[in-house]
Amino acid sequence: MSDVIPLCLGNLSGSLSMLGLRNNKFHGTIPKTFAKGNKLRSLNLNGNQLEGILLRSLENCRHLEVLDLGNKINDTFPHWLGTLPNLRVLVLRANSFHGTIGYSMTKFSFTNLRIIDLSHNKFRGFLPTKYFDYLKAMMNSSVEKGKLMYIGDSYYHDSMMVVMKGLSMELVKIQNLFTTIDFSNNGFTREIPKSIGKLKSLKGLIISHNKLTGNSSLSLEKLSNLEWLDLSSNKHTGEIPGQLVDLTSLEVLNLSGNCLVGPIPRGN
Repeated sequence: MSDVIPLCLGNLSGSLSMLGLRNNKFHGTIPKTFAKGNKLRSLNLNGNQLEGILLRSLENCRHLEVLDLGNKINDTFPHWLGTLPNLRVLVLRANSFHGTIGYSMTKFSFTNLRIIDLSHNKFRGFLPTKYFDYLKAMMNSSVEKGKLMYIGDSYYHDSMMVVMKGLSMELVKIQNLFTTIDFSNNGFTREIPKSIGKLKSLKGLIISHNKLTGNSSLSLEKLSNLEWLDLSSNKHTGEIPGQLVDLTSLEVLNLSGNCLVGPIPRGN
């Protein structure tokens, strides 16, 4: 389908819970008309040709759990999305978001977020240290003991594209235990902050193709549930952190394209 998205879809959101228009050829801007009190739980516009900025009417979607907006949106990081109390999946992949992410404008932002994908944009500056302090849903190291469920409702389960263990694949259902961060292909600089070590339930971390420097061992040694780690194509120096051998769940590790020297760690 190729057209602008009808503005009336925003008006219908008083009863609409899921709007999925991905992989079409919609152009123009995202509708401005998401009214207060709407029941929208999932919004997936990925794979279209939508432009402009991200309109703050989405802030009215207080029930929103999944937001997937891979298009051509040109804007700065939408801090205000952090106030959505139920947001669990945020995908801004492959847009033209730019500038620094900086600090949260409000305390306890994105506390329920489990999946965040900011890859293939134009972000720069430091990694968002303060946000890592608020990602409570990624901090529970005993999350594996939780009941296996899927994000969705009784008749519809959300799906999304994700890079996992070096492969791009579609999750036809998103497990509630699945946690991943993808900040690849941006312009982030400096070191990986220590605060990322608090995210003990994290399954995947991808920060490849940036301008990160320094040694990451102190930041990553506590991520005991990590299964894939991609820090390739940065400016890391020194030896490969020996603490990585303690990540006994790690299956895929990519450190290529850096300035690392010395032996490959062994053990465990």
